[in-house]
Amino acid sequence: MRLPRQLNITSKEEAFREMSSIGVDAVGIHLMASKLRHLNLKIEGLTCPQANILKQEMLSIGGEAAVAKGVITCDISGSDAILSGTEKQLQAVIKKLNMQPFGLKKVAIAIKSALDNIYQQEIIFETRKQKLLLGKQTLIMGILNVTPDSFYDGGHYFKKGNAVNKALQMAEEGADIIDVGGESSRPGSKAVTLKEELTRVMPVVKQIAKRSAVLISVDTTKAEVAEQAIDAGADIINDVSAMRFDPNMARVCAKNKTGVILMHMRGTPATMQMDIHYNDIISDIFNYLAERVSFAVKGGVRRERIAIDPGIGFGKNIEGNLEIIKRLSEFNAIGRPIVIGTSRKSFIGKVLGLETKDRLEGSIATIAASVLNGAHIVRVHDVKEARMAADMVDAIKKS
Repeated sequence: MRLPRQLNITSKEEAFREMSSIGVDAVGIHLMASKLRHLNLKIEGLTCPQANILKQEMLSIGGEAAVAKGVITCDISGSDAILSGTEKQLQAVIKKLNMQPFGLKKVAIAIKSALDNIYQQEIIFETRKQKLLLGKQTLIMGILNVTPDSFYDGGHYFKKGNAVNKALQMAEEGADIIDVGGESSRPGSKAVTLKEELTRVMPVVKQIAKRSAVLISVDTTKAEVAEQAIDAGADIINDVSAMRFDPNMARVCAKNKTGVILMHMRGTPATMQMDIHYNDIISDIFNYLAERVSFAVKGGVRRERIAIDPGIGFGKNIEGNLEIIKRLSEFNAIGRPIVIGTSRKSFIGKVLGLETKDRLEGSIATIAASVLNGAHIVRVHDVKEARMAADMVDAIKKS
């Protein structure tokens, strides 16, 4: 006998492969596949009766549920719960909860939704022109800042000719999307007027759409900029405020059937670094993004047209940014594509002690880690290098 080793089984295909390799009967493989995938699910905001019943039902099927100690006597107002079990056990508890009172049918629906989202191998992201099937190949979003003050390339592409040429170069290097931004969102930056943002963005979007088939995203929080950019050829609206700043943004995106990226940020770019303390950073971001997805859907935007971005560097410290990358896969439960933007940001410089111009290697490391942990789209300055890094990680994941 040899030393036992851990199997990291994250999909049904991996479970089938491992059991087949040791000669398990085909019927046995089918019966046991869902028992080989184990999950820990956290559910927040349960009432005491819900938490009590949930714990008992998990125990009854051989799983486990951790709840607050005051739940059994109802000495507390409510509790979160951590469910621990195999996929088969969690599917069984869903059936049991559907027969219980105290609103547990809604809990069952939430657990089922999370399971479906976590285990989906591919996910659809619809833009105005294309229906993208994500999950096998990471998309590269090239950053094109047509601003004088962005933290890395501010002023480099402020002139229309330079900006368009850079967009065409990034498309040639492998960018799937060009993200055009006319208002800096670096920490401490101030908002620009509608007129100024339109003056910066519109000529560039028109020329890119005229000269290339690459998908165009516009990084804006203003509905009027979004609408005019869409008319000029934009396919995606990348809103760092997640539709908080302009009440008309959901209507404009829904009417024009564009893709939408909703990002997590506290406050505004001018104030976001004033409050970087979180009791539970992943919980806060997860719940914020889930709520903003619901807001957009209620505003008429189809779920298939929404992607989410945890907002690296937007109201976070070094440790928070690193934790987001490490635990990025936890956002899969929302069921929408994950966008990540780490390129050349200050946390990389602080970890490695480097200036902005020297952060390429650190950026590539964060991109590789993000893709391995579930990112579907990476937003980058250095398209050629990011394309190669993402393709390499995609090959590893597919192996």
